[in-house]
Amino acid sequence: MGDHTRIVVVGASLAGVRAVQALRNEGYDGELNFVGAEPHLPYNRPPLSKNVLAGDDDVALPGGDQFDAAWLGGRRAVRLDTTDRTIVLDDGSELGYDGVVIATGARPRRLPEDQMALTGVHVLRTIDDAKALRAALAQKPRQVVVIGGGFIGGEVASAVRAQGMDVTLVESGSLPMIGVVGRQVADWLAEHHRRNGVDLVTGVRANRLEGGPGGRIAGVHLSDGRSIPADLVIAGLGVEPNTEWLEGSGVQVQDGVLTDDKLFAVGFPEVVAAGDVARWPHRLFGDDPVRVEHWANANEQGALAARNLLRGPSGAEPFVEVAGLGTRVHGKRIQWAGFPSLADQSTIVAGSVEESKFAVAFSRDGVLVGAATVNYPKELNRLRSAITAGAHQPTPA
Repeated sequence: MGDHTRIVVVGASLAGVRAVQALRNEGYDGELNFVGAEPHLPYNRPPLSKNVLAGDDDVALPGGDQFDAAWLGGRRAVRLDTTDRTIVLDDGSELGYDGVVIATGARPRRLPEDQMALTGVHVLRTIDDAKALRAALAQKPRQVVVIGGGFIGGEVASAVRAQGMDVTLVESGSLPMIGVVGRQVADWLAEHHRRNGVDLVTGVRANRLEGGPGGRIAGVHLSDGRSIPADLVIAGLGVEPNTEWLEGSGVQVQDGVLTDDKLFAVGFPEVVAAGDVARWPHRLFGDDPVRVEHWANANEQGALAARNLLRGPSGAEPFVEVAGLGTRVHGKRIQWAGFPSLADQSTIVAGSVEESKFAVAFSRDGVLVGAATVNYPKELNRLRSAITAGAHQPTPA
């Protein structure tokens, strides 16, 4: 173990919590500062687009309110000085360090601010976002429009329909989630949305939002010339990693913090990154850098990044895990693992589309690289195990 005496974990979502826990579990007894941009103690984000919108405020994260670290909530890191080894916070205070875990996550992409300022326009990332959206839904808007058919957009559309409201889901791609679950599952998902009363519009972009009296949202103008009336809009346009504070630090940023396979920021053995903000080369995919925006990945990566920081590059382990990811839409479970988008072939290996219970295996050059399932967790686990076994094979000399 290294001789660290001052470690700062920047980012207080799941990856940050797991990093703090792992540092103490590994025996680190030095100074430990834990910086969170939100004033709330760490909480669980997956319920925000499901249970919270239905009225359940339980977002407890195991260990999220019990950690052995100096808590700096409601503070945002604005600069990393890798020469003087200090982190500057938004109140001007500085934290010295000899080790840093970057776990600053990501934030929702936004439409132009004049459109976001219209009353009735929402994003969903934080507990405050979820409560604001829930309050707006309680007013029973006549027409809800969700822009973006990813897993957050799909879950929100599902929650809206469960409350009996009309919803239009606008997806710029040919099918919702096709980039992460492949065509077979995306085809099924599109029909599943429609069977459950969602007006799914694909292959068009939301060009702009249209305002009405009193600065309220009135409609969504699409790239094909149509205009959809709207009393409430949720922009689910994906996320972008929170890396602006690293400008000028020397830390390489490329759609996230670029790390080596052991999660060390390239060129900085005292800095590691984990969770939505980390972009690392995965052995299974020819060392192509990948970034994964999901709870399961953050859960595993935060802990390993912290352990590697303590052990140093020479004693660190590569991160080769293949997380199992999932969503629930209109009561049905969709799961995936690996990177189906990298495949050159896909095959339904169990079940049938007609029964809404099937599994798809994805391969590249004959190597299993991904899986996606509908209502088939047993098959997802089996395929994920096979993908993981391949990832753990020694790299050829």
